[in-house]
Amino acid sequence: MNTILVLSSIKIPLMPSHPARARQLIQSGKAKVYRHNPFTIILTERNQGNIQPIECKIDPGSQTTGMALVVQGKKQTKALLGIHLKHRGKHITQALKKRSVSRKFRRSRKTRYRPPRFLNRTRPIGWLPPSINSRLNNITNWVRKLKVWAPLSSIEVENVKFDIQKLQNPEIQGIEYQQGTLMGYEVREYILEKFHKTCAYCGQTKGRLEIDHIIPKSKGGSNRMSNLTLACQRCNQKKGNQSLTEFVKNKQKLEKIKAQCRTSFKDAAIVNSMRKALVSTLKKFHLPVYCWSSGLTKYNRVRQNYEKHHWIDAACVGNSGSNVCLPRNSSVLTITAMGRGNRKKCQMNKYGFPKSKPKQAKRVHGLDTGDWVKIRALSPEQNANRNEKNQITRPVYGRVTVRATGNFAVTPKNGKQVSIMYKYCFLLQKNDGYNYT
Repeated sequence: MNTILVLSSIKIPLMPSHPARARQLIQSGKAKVYRHNPFTIILTERNQGNIQPIECKIDPGSQTTGMALVVQGKKQTKALLGIHLKHRGKHITQALKKRSVSRKFRRSRKTRYRPPRFLNRTRPIGWLPPSINSRLNNITNWVRKLKVWAPLSSIEVENVKFDIQKLQNPEIQGIEYQQGTLMGYEVREYILEKFHKTCAYCGQTKGRLEIDHIIPKSKGGSNRMSNLTLACQRCNQKKGNQSLTEFVKNKQKLEKIKAQCRTSFKDAAIVNSMRKALVSTLKKFHLPVYCWSSGLTKYNRVRQNYEKHHWIDAACVGNSGSNVCLPRNSSVLTITAMGRGNRKKCQMNKYGFPKSKPKQAKRVHGLDTGDWVKIRALSPEQNANRNEKNQITRPVYGRVTVRATGNFAVTPKNGKQVSIMYKYCFLLQKNDGYNYT
């Protein structure tokens, strides 16, 4: 969104400014660039200024969390900054599985016995899985940063509580909540009754019927009820490891089979797991925290004819979201959690043994992987000495990947990777574990 964050000369957050006004202050020498992502300036002369209450609104999500800074006016509420915060929960889950397999293989080698340590560990009260804890930390970290760069007066969060069994079966009530989805049924009997003892592909009712995976296990399928269907032996062998869309060409039959499959509620379960911990953590910032329902957010957004986006949902959270103004041609700041590096000391081969030496130093020539740097326009002689096809005739901004040889790789926001020597790279902002677009 077209908003520049402003700090006073003693680093007190002031009201955000328009980009044109910030450009004038920098050109006149009354302000300097404090941070590039999100772009923040610091005034050189003013120590204080008039401040209006700014609300930080949050729409939590399992994959992307929407955040918005909103200021309340006399007649209308105005959105100042919109953020899409993308989490890396899936990458953490994959890394934990990879580490678990490596440690399990190491314990089974012909070496001294190493007892498994996970049997001696206890989980504290309020423990969350690492993938969910990562999402929680991302949200709280950015609320902490925005509190430093903007005069926040309150925090409003959409505190969603999904009823998973109600989503699966809208007519559930009473004691049925205490009974699982397979109460009184075997898995096979449940599938037979669900598909009326009929092959889902050819409609055959006689002969042997087998349980088939809609998404094969070889392609990432699971044993969930939503991924199981009924097929005759002929169709099951003919389908093989093909997916449903590859095997069924008839659109009507394809839609009929998909209608019988249940949707996954993994994202809803993740939001349910961290909602209480999120509210309790946000209260530690010593700001008023208000919780609102998702129904009110959707009502406010639909009533104002706004599109479905995470940051727009965040702006419509609460009572103040019933009359919020979104500026025209507004852009959103997308922040992607990248991590702060690899925890490995060296690379391992498929047998779990080291195949490279430990890294000597994390920082090379004063730069670290993930730092934001600027490459100034090079002269024709300097481009000729690089021996590269891509000539740098204009400034390049991007993330740097350091190498021990001193020949770094810089990845711009929109463009191809550039190979450049370290002496042409100028540090703009140190790596903070996030990527900005």
